[in-house]
Amino acid sequence: MNQLKTSSVLNISNATVKSGQQILLNDVNFTINKGQHWAITGKSGSGKSVLLQVTAGNLALSAGNISYGFMQQITSMPNVTDIPLTHHQFVALVGPKHHFKNLSNTANLYYQQRYNSSDSEDALTVTDYLSAVTINHHSTPYWTIDKTIAALNLTELRDKQIIKLSNGETKRLMIAAALIKNPLLLLLDNPLTGLDVQMRERFNQLFKEIAQSGVSLVMVTSAGEIPEVITNVAILDTGSIKDSISRQDFVKIQRDEDLYNLTNTNLVANLMSNHIVAPYHDVVRMENVVIKYGAKTVLDNVNWHIGPGERWALLGPNGAGKSTLLSLINGDNPQAYANNIVLFDRKRGSGESIWDIKSKIGFVSPELYQYFPADTSCLQVIESGFYDTLGLFRPSSKPKADLALMWMQALEIDKYARVLLKNIPASAQRLCLLARALIKNPALLIFDEPCQGLDDHQQQNFKNIVDAICSISDVTLIYVTHYQHEIPTSVTQTLRLDGGKVVS
Repeated sequence: MNQLKTSSVLNISNATVKSGQQILLNDVNFTINKGQHWAITGKSGSGKSVLLQVTAGNLALSAGNISYGFMQQITSMPNVTDIPLTHHQFVALVGPKHHFKNLSNTANLYYQQRYNSSDSEDALTVTDYLSAVTINHHSTPYWTIDKTIAALNLTELRDKQIIKLSNGETKRLMIAAALIKNPLLLLLDNPLTGLDVQMRERFNQLFKEIAQSGVSLVMVTSAGEIPEVITNVAILDTGSIKDSISRQDFVKIQRDEDLYNLTNTNLVANLMSNHIVAPYHDVVRMENVVIKYGAKTVLDNVNWHIGPGERWALLGPNGAGKSTLLSLINGDNPQAYANNIVLFDRKRGSGESIWDIKSKIGFVSPELYQYFPADTSCLQVIESGFYDTLGLFRPSSKPKADLALMWMQALEIDKYARVLLKNIPASAQRLCLLARALIKNPALLIFDEPCQGLDDHQQQNFKNIVDAICSISDVTLIYVTHYQHEIPTSVTQTLRLDGGKVVS
């Protein structure tokens, strides 16, 4: 890709962004020079994703200015073919959620669709999705479809429907689609979340190649997950840039560990006071479970027994079959009926309903976060956990709403109680769904990558809450993560999947 001669890639000066009476960014100055690659970090709600949206030109400024230095010489680049041009054609943003449509481009995909073979045929394949990306300003693009598919390890997924991709596979697809645009400025919102250890290491090298191809990188990321390619770090606090420092200086900063010991265990104990679990013999029993989609075997002779009060980590790389395995337990996968599966002492297909199963489970996952309707208040989102519905479709009950508020207090998000889910930070949205999973004190908790998008303090507080729940109750737990440090100390057993098979 042709390198630009201008020193400034982007300049944001005195930028203020408001939403109603709320100030999201306050008098922010942010400059990206050629050769710089920035990480944006800070506490939840500090304005990280807002700054990324402003950088992309997707949010109007209430005050201040933004200019794109690369536009000054774009028209003189020999590989640019179309005029007139705008900065949008040279900026690509990968957000925390996808916006996949069906084949006719008339409706969004939905959560259970990925487990129903007839419905999932209405989704594009990986190749179809990437082929639809428009490249209209490069006659000789560096990031071709074939090169990008190889770089993002998507070769074996070319013919797979996008609805069937795992969380990590979906993240790789979204980044691939952004790269195929051959942007000059690539913006990434927590790009490493949902990726397994090997893929995170591979991404470190990929980011270096992206930078070498002439692309400036800006990413929102946690303080402990800053790739090697990053040269500068902007630290945000309450809508302002608190500090802008080099990566080398940033990694030397010592964090205040005292923040990690503030979990209100007394409040958690009160919330668990009505926890009563029936004396099950088998919470989960699977014998030689096989799940296939066409010629693809997703789970291959899986055996797993979970007794009451056991706490399991479910581990494995992206695409190992973890989400499919959980879908059999949570009642979302119709292939459960064709297998020997017992849930809560009842064999699947013996007359139990999906709602019977869900009533005993508290569940959260990246897919639930992706598809959960966001046009309702956070308090109502959490109260809906009593009914296992994606939203509250009945009048609110004051005792249940009061309990929802107490869980919000435990997770330190009670200030958002009356705010619509879509209007709060992504990390707070995830915590709302965690509270929704906890509110009915279920017999089984299934946490699929629950700490995605949470800042360091939020992660530790959540871990403390999980350990407190496990210490004062006999709740059964399945915990999925790609990060060893996220696993609560209460977890004592592990099932590891790879290629759909149990490997340990």
